[in-house]
Amino acid sequence: MSIVTPKGLPGIRAILLDLSGVLYVGNQALAGSTTAVRRLQESGIPIRLITNTTREPRSAIVRKLQQMGFDFAEDQLATAPSAIRNRLEADGRRPLLLVHPDLEPEFFDMTTSDPDVVVLGDMGKDFDYAVLNRAFRLLMEGASLWVMGTNRYFREAAGLSLDIGPFVRALEYAAEVEAENFGKPDPRLFHAAIEDLHLDPSEVLMVGDDVAGDIDGARIAGLAACLVRTGKYQQGDEDRALEPGAGVASDLNEIVEALINSGKPP
Repeated sequence: MSIVTPKGLPGIRAILLDLSGVLYVGNQALAGSTTAVRRLQESGIPIRLITNTTREPRSAIVRKLQQMGFDFAEDQLATAPSAIRNRLEADGRRPLLLVHPDLEPEFFDMTTSDPDVVVLGDMGKDFDYAVLNRAFRLLMEGASLWVMGTNRYFREAAGLSLDIGPFVRALEYAAEVEAENFGKPDPRLFHAAIEDLHLDPSEVLMVGDDVAGDIDGARIAGLAACLVRTGKYQQGDEDRALEPGAGVASDLNEIVEALINSGKPP
C-alpha cells in the first residue's frame, strides 16, 4: 500500500473526487469505480465531486454519471463554469462566452452585448484562429480574462487531447494580461466544493489523476491528496506527487479499501 496523507487515513472524514480519469474515461466508467463509490456511500463517508470539465452543465454531467451507474446529486458537484456564472452575476459583468456549445445553457440568460470580460472554456473543435483573435482584440481594449482552468491536456477515449491551458497562455502572452482562473488548481474551487461539509480541509482527501491540477491544487488549498495511476497519469508523476506529501494509489478501489479499513468517520 503506497497511500500516504499528511495526517494518515484515519484523519480523513470525507473524500473529494475528480471525475474524468478517476471515475471514467470518455463515456466509460473505469473498472471497479462504480463499486468503489457504492462502498463509500454505504460506509457513510461524505463524497463531493470537482471537475474542470467545461463541455457540459452540471445537470448534464450528473446525468452522464447516472448513465454510467453512479448515483450522485447535482449539489455534490463543483465546477468552474458554475463558479464563473456566480461571479458574473455578482459583479454585473458582460461576458464574451468562448465555451463549448453544450455548456451554453449554463449562461442562457446572461447579458453578452458590449462584453467587458472574456470567459474562456473548452470549445473543442470550435477553437480556431478567428475565435482566439476576437478574444485577443477584446483583451487589448481592456477586457478581463476569466478562464475555466489551465490544464495542459486530458485523456479522451482516443487518447490525450489538448485542454484549454495552452490557449490561455497564448492569450496571456499576446495581450500581456494575467488570466483569473476559476478552475483547478485555484484553491477557491476546492474550498467551494467542500464548504457545506463544515470540515477542516485537512480532513478531506482529494483524489485525482493530474499532479498539477488535482494534487498540487488540493495541497495548496490545505486538503490531503492522493494521485491515482489512471486517466491522464503518466509514468513519473508519482515522484512529483510525493514531494509535497501526497499519496499515490493504483486506482480509486485501492484508496477506498484503505480508507474504509482505517476506520469510518464519526
